[in-house]
Amino acid sequence: MTDSPDLHVPMDDETTRISTGSEGLDNILGGGLDPNRMYLYEGSPGSGKTTIALQFLLEGVRHGERVLYVTLSETQAELELVAKRHGWSLEGIDVFELVTPEASLDPELELTVLHPAEMELTETTQQVFDRVSETNPTRVIFDSLSEMRLLAQSPLRYRRQVLALKHFFTTRRCTVILLDDQTSEMGDLQLHSISHGVVLLEQLAIDYGAERRRLRVVKMRGIQFRGGYHDFIIRKGGLQIFPRLIAAEHHSSFIGALASSGNAELDRTLGGGLERGTNALLVGAAGVGKSSLALGFAVAACQRGEHVAFFVFDENTATLRARGKALGMDIQPWIDCGLLHLQQVDPAELSPGEFTAAVRHSIETQGSSLVVLDSLNGYLHAMPDGRFLILQMHELLSYLGQKGAITIMVLAQHGLVGTMDTPIDISYLSDAVIMQRYFEHAGVVRRALSVVKKRSGRHENTIREYRFSSTGIQVGPPLSQFNGILSGIPEYAGDATQLLTDEHDDAH
Repeated sequence: MTDSPDLHVPMDDETTRISTGSEGLDNILGGGLDPNRMYLYEGSPGSGKTTIALQFLLEGVRHGERVLYVTLSETQAELELVAKRHGWSLEGIDVFELVTPEASLDPELELTVLHPAEMELTETTQQVFDRVSETNPTRVIFDSLSEMRLLAQSPLRYRRQVLALKHFFTTRRCTVILLDDQTSEMGDLQLHSISHGVVLLEQLAIDYGAERRRLRVVKMRGIQFRGGYHDFIIRKGGLQIFPRLIAAEHHSSFIGALASSGNAELDRTLGGGLERGTNALLVGAAGVGKSSLALGFAVAACQRGEHVAFFVFDENTATLRARGKALGMDIQPWIDCGLLHLQQVDPAELSPGEFTAAVRHSIETQGSSLVVLDSLNGYLHAMPDGRFLILQMHELLSYLGQKGAITIMVLAQHGLVGTMDTPIDISYLSDAVIMQRYFEHAGVVRRALSVVKKRSGRHENTIREYRFSSTGIQVGPPLSQFNGILSGIPEYAGDATQLLTDEHDDAH
């Protein structure tokens, strides 16, 4: 596994980075946060601010640091519930609760808590200063600034109080993260200018399926970070962030040898097979055998002792296993021995960033040399905005190519016969394109394939009939008297003796 180079220049001991508690965010920042600075995490309610803030403090506890959580909006009981749901304990975290339900309901109790109508803002900040001076923490979370904004009542006073917080903490050698729920009518650029760094967390509702969450580093002084949006999910254990893939950061040396498809005639059509570090697009109508052909490549790789990652979007894995067995390609033994990693992908639930992370895991952890994406139609449906599919696929294919992996992509065209369209044109990104078509002869529906593109070497320009049976795929000799296959209306005008015989039962 070749890691991406650090995105920052090495610094001296005084400015050594500290972890945010999130491996993904540390990767985006090129190593973590500069210590003894003030940062801002902003996002709408439910975007994950409290969770990632607790991860930051728990990371400090693991290193034996004293940490403080100042809460103006949530009770300690609520924080404990959040921690419990993630399998965490707040032991080691000093929770300073400035709002208690009992005090807000009983005005006769001693006034030591914050209530917007009962306490001056300066008294609130003084309580924070006193608690920090008493406990001397190295990490502090301030949750949240919306309450302080309500108390201030004017932008000038609010800015002065935030500056007072910043100046106080700079003298304490303390790293502070402010949380803001963006309840103000307009973006608070004052906070952006005061903070050393700003991280934005967003929660997006799409027309169908689960909500999507993404993160963006808006600014980070003195740190070269990975810009743009990065998908993340909230699971037990905290935020799992998937840094945006930059293919240029990943290079591995490999030998670009040919890999067989497992079928001698198909290999001849491909000029000997597919080169490592390249990708192939299987395109054709529904039911023409694209997935079965891709499965043949996967089984051939397993027979060579190579690891294969097979991502299934459009059908369940049980159907794929049953079909493979009927075609003489039983994949269950390869799954059992760990060479074939079959993963069902639900486009409505999986974000593109999470899928890219799964592909990277298959390459960098499982050592896969062949990746099958079945199909790009399902991957397209996983994109909230299809305009960026080409960009995402370009980065993913470049990454896989630089890792020396072979990528097989399946793309279903609209329609069965006649003129057919593809939902997206990705052929120009493909190193090889195998076109599969139906044709009719003597009242029988048959199938033909042709290699219409191969960048990395010579290939046949012929059209061959193929069929599936209980013994696998059978590819016939080149057919010279074929017309109209590229137009989608194939017509065979040659000798019927050149076609495959019926001695093999079509099991597809």
